[in-house]
Amino acid sequence: MREEEKKQSSQGSKIKRFMKKRWVYPSVYIASAAIILTAVLWFQNSNNNTTDDQIDYEATDLSSKYDEPALEVNRSMENFAMPVMDPDSVVIQKEFYDYDASEDKQEAALVFYNNTFHPNTGIDITMENGESFDVVAALSGKVTNVAEDALLGNVIEIEHDKGIVTQYQSVTDIDVKVGDQVDQGQTLAKAGKSLYNEEAGTHLHFEIRKDGIAVNPLDYFNKPLSALQEASLTENVDDSGKADESTGASEEEDVNPDNGEEKDNNDSTEDEAEEDGASSNDEETETTKSSDA
Repeated sequence: MREEEKKQSSQGSKIKRFMKKRWVYPSVYIASAAIILTAVLWFQNSNNNTTDDQIDYEATDLSSKYDEPALEVNRSMENFAMPVMDPDSVVIQKEFYDYDASEDKQEAALVFYNNTFHPNTGIDITMENGESFDVVAALSGKVTNVAEDALLGNVIEIEHDKGIVTQYQSVTDIDVKVGDQVDQGQTLAKAGKSLYNEEAGTHLHFEIRKDGIAVNPLDYFNKPLSALQEASLTENVDDSGKADESTGASEEEDVNPDNGEEKDNNDSTEDEAEEDGASSNDEETETTKSSDA
């Protein structure tokens, strides 16, 4: 028993001596701090990897989201171009009917169909030798309509902005379909013929429209889409309407005075006739009285 007690007491004294040494506690603290620091760094690294993956994913989404606005900005900076490969190789067979143009130009811009003259709502493009040619997109956009039309000679419509479209009529060998995104200068079809304007032969009828209103393409070639976006077509329509009203008023003014003069003349004639009749009656009465006497 004494030996065991001596052993325990000796072991206890050794532990106490060990704990009393100065380097024991600092080393324990340092080891604990190292373990904690290692755990924190590992946790942060795992979070950083997860965050990097999320950022890359979001960046990919953002790039896809902002592709369309970038395309729209670039498209608005494009200039309207002639819808042919080589503008110098073609001629304008018939121009746009402009209500403000001279009578000679208006007459030249009429299309004769079904025994009736119709104002041309676009321009008709041909080659001097009468051959066909490639029809290209005048501006980048989205194909919204491709229709077979015997009267107009088939139609392609491309939308460039809300309400702003270009139309390509009298075409054949069409290379695009509805929903296609086309670039400026991309081949759409070939020039063909139409029943509506047979005298033009093989040609392309090209139109530019804003909110359904046809505008003169010659006014917008080599100008950006923004020029048509900012154009106010309602004012032109109102001005023409006012002009029509003033014309109608002037016609009424010209007619009413004549009618008034004719009425005055008729009234004066009737009065003169009545006066003549009354005087003749008086003369007959006097003559009768004198004979009786």
